[in-house]
Amino acid sequence: MPAVVSSPIPPVRDQLCGQPGAAEDELPGLLARLAEVPDPRKPRGRRHSLVYVLALAACAVLTGATSLPAISEWATDAPPAVLDRLGARRCPLSGTRPVPCETTIRRTLARLDADALDRAVVAWLAERRLQPAPKGRRGRRRR
Repeated sequence: MPAVVSSPIPPVRDQLCGQPGAAEDELPGLLARLAEVPDPRKPRGRRHSLVYVLALAACAVLTGATSLPAISEWATDAPPAVLDRLGARRCPLSGTRPVPCETTIRRTLARLDADALDRAVVAWLAERRLQPAPKGRRGRRRR
């Protein structure tokens, strides 16, 4: 008998497969919705905003990451332009854009209010359905 998969990532990814691809101009809307999710972390010692951690995790999962180590690897390998668009802060001394380590991602996601995240993502998807498709884009469903 195969082991039961405990990761919720594959089922979530499967639900999103039927959705049309997101355009670059839709990213600010997603980031705004992710900002509605309450941050469960204490303010002291925070290096990365919650929106940044969630956006990195979402992008990694949508590109095929199926585990927390894979999310962390994707974030580490993401191009600087992508990190900038997702809200990375630039280190004033080195000029690099630090990404959260796997432990930070794991702890943050484990303590997160899953219902609040679900409401934020569903609201963003609903907004996408209501907007007309940009010219030259196919596959967007309108209701």
